[in-house]
Amino acid sequence: MPDRIEPTPAERAAQGAAIIDRISYMVLGTADADGRPWATPVYFATDGRGAFYWVSSRAARHSANIAARPDVGIVIFDSTVPIGTGQGVYMEATAEQVVGPDLDRGLAVFSARSLKDGGTAWTREDVEGETLIRMFRATATSYSMLAKDGQPDHRVAVELSGSG
Repeated sequence: MPDRIEPTPAERAAQGAAIIDRISYMVLGTADADGRPWATPVYFATDGRGAFYWVSSRAARHSANIAARPDVGIVIFDSTVPIGTGQGVYMEATAEQVVGPDLDRGLAVFSARSLKDGGTAWTREDVEGETLIRMFRATATSYSMLAKDGQPDHRVAVELSGSG
């Protein structure tokens, strides 16, 4: 087997940022108050500074889980690549419903991506009041990627604070 050449931290950061920029859905891992896990894909937008925004029903299981236990896990990956070539960005994060003055920033970030992808702009009327839809944000506390060094599930830390 030929020697594997590991990417530099800067190359790995660029690869991670490219994955986040290219992929539209992240898998959000939550747990309820009793610790029962739940994973769900959500369409997201990022501000490039570690905040990931999405909209969901306030009645959704993952929304209730976030209210009870805000620590979440996230993975963003391309599921269409050939076997053995996949790579993803793994995150630990803290999630919350976005309210108050932060909501305008979240709506701007989310709307920009939605419009880029052929969707619509989002407003406060879409996520406040009687509507069931709410805006959520996960703030990443750590990032990692698989090392691809032949060891099973060997992850290495990645600095991605400038992605997006």
